[in-house]
Amino acid sequence: MAKIKTRYICQNCGTDSPKWLGKCNICGEWDTFVEEIITPKNKKEAIKEKATGISTAKKNALHINEIESIRERRLITHDNELNRVLGGGIVPGSVILLGGEPGIGKSTLLLQLAVQLQGYSILYVSGEESAQQVKMRASRIGIHNEECLIYTETDLFNIFKELRSKNPVLCIIDSIQTLRSPTLESTTGSVSQIRECASELQRYAKETNTPIFIIGHITKEGVIAGPKILEHMVDTVLQFEGDRHHAYRLLRTKKNRFGSTSELGIYEMRHDGLRQVSNPSELLISENDQNLSGISIAATIEGLRPLLIETQALVSPSAYGTPQRSATGFDSKRLNMLLAVLEKRCGFRFGDKDVFINIAGGLKVEDPAIDLAFICSLLSSFEDIALPQQLCFAGEIGLSGEVRSVHRIEQRIFEAEKLGFQQIMISANNKGLDPSKYNITLAQVKTVEDVYAQLFQ
Repeated sequence: MAKIKTRYICQNCGTDSPKWLGKCNICGEWDTFVEEIITPKNKKEAIKEKATGISTAKKNALHINEIESIRERRLITHDNELNRVLGGGIVPGSVILLGGEPGIGKSTLLLQLAVQLQGYSILYVSGEESAQQVKMRASRIGIHNEECLIYTETDLFNIFKELRSKNPVLCIIDSIQTLRSPTLESTTGSVSQIRECASELQRYAKETNTPIFIIGHITKEGVIAGPKILEHMVDTVLQFEGDRHHAYRLLRTKKNRFGSTSELGIYEMRHDGLRQVSNPSELLISENDQNLSGISIAATIEGLRPLLIETQALVSPSAYGTPQRSATGFDSKRLNMLLAVLEKRCGFRFGDKDVFINIAGGLKVEDPAIDLAFICSLLSSFEDIALPQQLCFAGEIGLSGEVRSVHRIEQRIFEAEKLGFQQIMISANNKGLDPSKYNITLAQVKTVEDVYAQLFQ
């Protein structure tokens, strides 16, 4: 009998080694090498061709002028937020990877997509749940599509047989970590299995022009589990994020070969599934009619979409020796910088105060244009004086206390005007603005001292 050849593969980065190593020389992780049996290349290719129905024969190179140009045709879904994030719809033959924390709603989002596409044959492959469990989730959503097929399988070749038999318009894989290719001897979920299954799914999508959605698990560090090459192989990488204790979910684009990576989709998690949020600014601003100190409205940009969010601050005397600093949805280091600017430029002493700041709705915002709103919230809470309700803010704070201009200020102004705000405070350094074309008052300031003088004196 021929000797069985094996190799050792790092389960963290995918490095090959002819012998077992305690520590990987590439990624530095310990005890990550697993033995795998090497299948001869010719035999492996024959098995793949028989299982997938896709020829592995060598193809000739074509001159660029010989390639036929075809007009891009996208599959438009009923989910406008998903269409926006994908760049206008699903491109035929594309492979889309969706990642997110457990329980955030990845499976619910794609199951909604499958049952809402009426008149299209959709194959939903579940390797984690039984058909009855998927049916229960679909019943909770309350939408039924007779063309939606549920297939519970983890063997990759059986999935390809079902794809060839049903020939669906769209395929959904839930999830890539549960699939296993018979050509490899490694365990399910290993680096080799994930890489091999993703490669075969990509080949099938390109050859048959069938778009495929793949759900991927993430690690405790927040990155998609498996080799990094998985994100390079697919056409689009989507990140589904949000706080499970809040209702809102954000769908971000990390990579998109067919559209912009600056788009953002917003959903609200409810008992009957995910609801699209077409105007998130109205939901992210509280409807409290009482004038409360420490609350201000910031005009921010998430992706290409302007949003108005509520920033909250609480400044109180410290009951312990060391004052507390807590930031939810905002960078804590940036908070320390803002406090230092207030102490240096305005003379406020926060050394004996506890400071807590929060962005309402559970959002995490990195836009520096919300600095001015947080400055005003801190001053409002410090002085215990409420800010005007019809006032919002957009400006970045520099270390010298100046209010710096921010990009796309006109979109922020129009969003505030659309929601009925009467005044927006911005930097005086924004050039080219014509106040006469807005129905909202532009309060332009240069420094933090100007801000305090206008609001609290």
